Amino acid sequence: MALEFVLAIGGNWNSGWQDIKKAVPEAERLGFWGFVMPDHYMWGPNMGGDSTLDTWISLAYLAAKTENIRLGTLVTPIPFRSPSILAKMISTLDTISQGRVVLGVGAGWSQKEFEGFSEWDEPKIRVDKTEEGLELILKLWQEENPVNFQGKYYHAKNAVLDPKPSQKPYPLLLFGGSGLRMLRLAGKYSDICCIPPWANGSPGNLREIVIREARRYDRENKISFAGLIPLLSYPPSFAPKYDQKTYANGVKTAIEDGINYLIVPFSQQKYMDSIRDFAQNVIPSFV
Repeated sequence: MALEFVLAIGGNWNSGWQDIKKAVPEAERLGFWGFVMPDHYMWGPNMGGDSTLDTWISLAYLAAKTENIRLGTLVTPIPFRSPSILAKMISTLDTISQGRVVLGVGAGWSQKEFEGFSEWDEPKIRVDKTEEGLELILKLWQEENPVNFQGKYYHAKNAVLDPKPSQKPYPLLLFGGSGLRMLRLAGKYSDICCIPPWANGSPGNLREIVIREARRYDRENKISFAGLIPLLSYPPSFAPKYDQKTYANGVKTAIEDGINYLIVPFSQQKYMDSIRDFAQNVIPSFV
């Protein structure tokens, strides 16, 4: 498949909102396949501050301003919210956007944020909740109503989710974790797997973990891989000042690595100008 480009933000989406709401329709016009945002209520002092907008409400606004571009998260911490309510929110957005939602799947990492708005657990339990929560979400999206589910952490009794998502069998799942168990879950469930550049281990070895697990479920050919440029250090929300050569080299590397989707963040400094320059002067060299 051809390389698809996914616009991302390079800073706090509250302080950058005025640019974002202009940039996403422009990115659609310029041919970007998708747009993704972080999904956090408290982003932390080193990552742009705790003044944030609710990501799913923001995506609903952007859906009303666009027609074709995919809209999603990088990524949503599944244990942070009730999976049933999240399933309803996303089904609604997929319906009103005519099938354009991408659900980013993660287990969460910010203890401060979970303690403020949810419930914090050790890593093993968060991953357990991520898998069980995703199982419940997929049942609500696919099975005939009413839906019943009895898990260790989540339950549903005669739940009616209607309408179901527009996408069939359900919205695309973008996994963004780099731990061993999350990579295995990506092999089992993901449509797109993004292995971040700050992950421990070589990208090829980590990708093989995903593929090996996918083979167990006869879905090796159903997974695509996503990359990030430029090669950022943590946190993923920050991007350096735009440099055409650096970004072009990132695209070249992604193509050589067999990446299918390239997630491209830009600094809030000259955000719109950077997006246009990349689309007009970098992308055409590789399509």
